[in-house]
Amino acid sequence: MQQDVKRRRVFYIPGYDPIHPRRYRELYRSEGRTQAGISGYEVALIGRQSGASYGWQVTGRIDGTETEAEFDVLVWSDIVRESMDLGIAQTYALMARTAWTYIASGTLRRLMRLRKGPVIAALYPVGMLILQAVVALGAGALAAGLAAILMGWLMAQFAPGIALAGKQWLAATLIGALVAVALLKWFRKIDNRLYVYYLMHDYAYSAASKGANPPELEARMGVFADQIAEALEADVHEVLVVGHSSGAHLGVSILADLIRAGRVPEAGPKLAFLSLGQVVPMVSFLPEADRLRRDLHDLAQAEEITWVDVTAPGDGCAFALCDPVSVSGVAPAGKRWPLVISAAFTQTLSPKRWKELRWRFFRLHFQYLCAFDRPGDYDYFRITAGPLSLARRFAGRPPSKSRIDGAASKYRSMAP
Repeated sequence: MQQDVKRRRVFYIPGYDPIHPRRYRELYRSEGRTQAGISGYEVALIGRQSGASYGWQVTGRIDGTETEAEFDVLVWSDIVRESMDLGIAQTYALMARTAWTYIASGTLRRLMRLRKGPVIAALYPVGMLILQAVVALGAGALAAGLAAILMGWLMAQFAPGIALAGKQWLAATLIGALVAVALLKWFRKIDNRLYVYYLMHDYAYSAASKGANPPELEARMGVFADQIAEALEADVHEVLVVGHSSGAHLGVSILADLIRAGRVPEAGPKLAFLSLGQVVPMVSFLPEADRLRRDLHDLAQAEEITWVDVTAPGDGCAFALCDPVSVSGVAPAGKRWPLVISAAFTQTLSPKRWKELRWRFFRLHFQYLCAFDRPGDYDYFRITAGPLSLARRFAGRPPSKSRIDGAASKYRSMAP
């Protein structure tokens, strides 16, 4: 095997995630160790003690070669946390606005034609919030009724002949309201098991601006672009950007900006983009996603980059095997990218492992970053810590035969 990468910079863009980025370091450490044991190589990780961003360093000893990789997590979890800092009533108002945006624009119907899984995942928090409200109101009504009966009985015992006064009915209603609110707060408290509020805020974040990037996110993407541009001037052989879930569409825009601005040096490192479990259509199908659609159009024909898009039909939260450029209706005549391939969970995970994970939808959405006990040509650790560039690793690899590449979006306007 001819090694073309000895030193690599990796920039990981998380999805909509409020958790500290150390989770990604520990995930890489534990899953890399597992994959190395299965595949017969070594991935050694050490934490980075300094630097403006959060990251770690990896030494990969794979196929008789040694490769050094430096990782940076491009952090926007603070923006996510701020967007999630809403009360219960505000979240219900957000739910109504988000549902109206997707339904009234016709976006929901068109997304449903692509993949039902991620649309069902988007509808899940709406349905659950409505169910929680119904349960809370029902419990509140029951509590109010029981309180009124109890107060009526007490009046009959101690003040016979006096009807239940208006203040007593008001007290019963107040008790019912307190029970309903307490139950709604309890549902919110256990959301780390239900993911209702988390998913609701996730889908609402882009829908709030109908697909346009909020100003605070645009500013952060500019910072990310500067970090990547600096790495492209460094003494490395490959700069690899990994965008997972919602991070995929951020990666598209950041890289398109860099290329349009001429910030990718001809004699510099190879530039590569690996999009994993992407949900691009959830944003690009919205009415005002002109910027993203332009970025998809431009990146798809860029000569300066290699773009590989990896999804799997077993991931119910991703638009599996949907070419994000083509389905958005903005494929240029000279389209090069992305190369759409499948991680094929049912083949790359053993029957036993697949059975364990099959109904753990959120965990499966992160499987791209984890070990496979029957790995195929997609191996996250070989790609990020191995001796081959993304371009060479997938050179000549045909796209998945079952990919979906028909234009499906109603909105195809692009920013100038």
